[in-house]
Amino acid sequence: MVIFILPWKEKELKELLLINMKNHIHLLSFTLFFFVSCTSLEKKKVAENSTKNSIVISDNHSKEKTELQKSIMRGKNVYSGFCMQCHLPDGKGVPGNFPPLAGSDWLTDKRSESIYAVKFGQTGEIIVNGVKYNNVMAPMGLNDEEVADVMNYIMNSWGNTQDQMVTVDEVKDVKK
Repeated sequence: MVIFILPWKEKELKELLLINMKNHIHLLSFTLFFFVSCTSLEKKKVAENSTKNSIVISDNHSKEKTELQKSIMRGKNVYSGFCMQCHLPDGKGVPGNFPPLAGSDWLTDKRSESIYAVKFGQTGEIIVNGVKYNNVMAPMGLNDEEVADVMNYIMNSWGNTQDQMVTVDEVKDVKK
């Protein structure tokens, strides 16, 4: 963006900058959506390869981890590769574009719909914490275990808690 400084009043210049910033935010949102949807499968392959080639250092405590804890750990990796670009590392999302996962009533009140969105993508208007969102979340190409793991991660992060673990069978039961 090129800005020519002319003898305008400061207020006029601020208004012009604000309009240009809003246009750039919309362009950035579209670009981010396009990037995420086009690279999801590539990220999945990279994540699978990096997991296969990883060195895992463990101690006796790792055997004591519950199935939920193991799922959350796997889900954190899925989140980092597929979700963090839009919903951000802190799960707060981008106001007006990508809804928050942190403290989200959508996750707790609409559990099946949340699983559906992660499994198949989301289009159309939703209301999260009283705020309308009308954007597109592309399908990420995750398998049922990855969907369950990432759901367990987000439903137990950033102050979110759940009473019941999301299982692979529960994800399989959610149909398109």
